[in-house]
Amino acid sequence: MINAALEGRPVSGSRSEYTQVALPNDANLLGNVLGGHIMHLTDLCGGLAAWRHARRPVVTASVDCVSFLRPVRVGHVLILKSSVNRVFNSSMEVGVKVWVEDRNTGEVHHTSSAYLTFVALDENGRPVSVPPVLPETGDEKRRFEAAGHRREGRLQRHGNSGPPKSCGSPS
Repeated sequence: MINAALEGRPVSGSRSEYTQVALPNDANLLGNVLGGHIMHLTDLCGGLAAWRHARRPVVTASVDCVSFLRPVRVGHVLILKSSVNRVFNSSMEVGVKVWVEDRNTGEVHHTSSAYLTFVALDENGRPVSVPPVLPETGDEKRRFEAAGHRREGRLQRHGNSGPPKSCGSPS
């Protein structure tokens, strides 16, 4: 099935939010939440947006480089928001932004962002086309265009075949 034959869906239909209190078992000995735990939550929140858009099972195909801008401490609240930026036949780029809220002061700070690529699967576990995303606002249109440029860069870096190389690895 070709993507163009499918009826598009607005970005707003994929928006997802995930909130969690950082607990001691999520942290290292310094009381900072492990980066791997934040990445796990990022994958969950991104996967929810991809599933909402595709209305099918999805799997993570890649994650662009993730930077951690500030530590998240035990007791802080993690707030993750995601939505589908663009669809490329069976794959979708999903943007996820992570904030941390100090539960004592209420201060909220951006702590990380990531772009993940998810692939929609049919009942046999094979990639299947999903509806295109329909950006409506200026910000959604900007993210739609930027997703196309990021995809071109990913394809160039990965030689358009085989699994993606890890971030920062020598060519």
